Amino acid sequence: MHASMSAVCPARSISIATLRCVHSALLGCLLAMALLYPAESTAGILEQLRKPRPSSELQVHSDVPMIMIPEGVFRMGADGTDALEDEKPQHEVWLSRFEIDRHEVTTGHYAEFLASTKRPAPWQWESLDLSQHGDRPVIGVSWFDADAYCRWRGTRLPTEAEWEKAARGTDGRLFPWGNHSPQEETANFGLGARFSYSQVLASVERYEQGRSPFGLYQMAGNAGEWVADWYGAHYYENGPRQNPSGPDAGAFRVVRGGSWSDLPKYLLTYGRFKLPPETRNSYTGFRCARDGGVLASP
Repeated sequence: MHASMSAVCPARSISIATLRCVHSALLGCLLAMALLYPAESTAGILEQLRKPRPSSELQVHSDVPMIMIPEGVFRMGADGTDALEDEKPQHEVWLSRFEIDRHEVTTGHYAEFLASTKRPAPWQWESLDLSQHGDRPVIGVSWFDADAYCRWRGTRLPTEAEWEKAARGTDGRLFPWGNHSPQEETANFGLGARFSYSQVLASVERYEQGRSPFGLYQMAGNAGEWVADWYGAHYYENGPRQNPSGPDAGAFRVVRGGSWSDLPKYLLTYGRFKLPPETRNSYTGFRCARDGGVLASP
């Protein structure tokens, strides 16, 4: 190659000489990379260059464990005098396979979302100390906040049916751990109404004895959880029996699981609660889900 072209190609229209110049430059770059990283072949370097880079809009957190819930039938709702009218009748529902977070979304993970999106902070966020409370469930989030977080993470809110199956399994149990009432070793509940991150919320990894049949933590107590569905008082009577996703519209969104403040009767696996979707309070958080088969569960 001529000396005049060793530093830069002549400025002219595309020609054979220009193409040769570009080709030589690319070969030179690849040769330099191969010399700097001898353990990697040129093919390996090219393969790395071809891999897509994660979008700043969509985050995938490999450190958030999810549980695979197999497809099939379970019993949803309840019958008898203890069940409320909107919890009747008990009925069989078939669900496709899905994955759901093992734990409630923590303040630590939600802080990453806030830093990335500049979304307004949850209610009571100013009282949070992440160094001490980073493993607590995030509360003070609206349904819209929860939905936005799950979408940012590449997931979604679980449907009400998905949530209930993950909480109670296929044997129709009353609580995630079985049929006996909550105890101090199974759930965080009954602590009154005065909120404090330090005094009423527990780490999302506590209460191993209270896990659901599929291994999910705190499907009863600690923080109630937003789900995807609009609330329908009579939805169980006429809703679909395969992959139900709630009414098409409504005034309230469904909340499940009960919280740190609630009495045992509000921690039942079939218990239904409703709130306006813009509500932010100290009792309600969430977890995320996604369609099954996307990735293997940890």
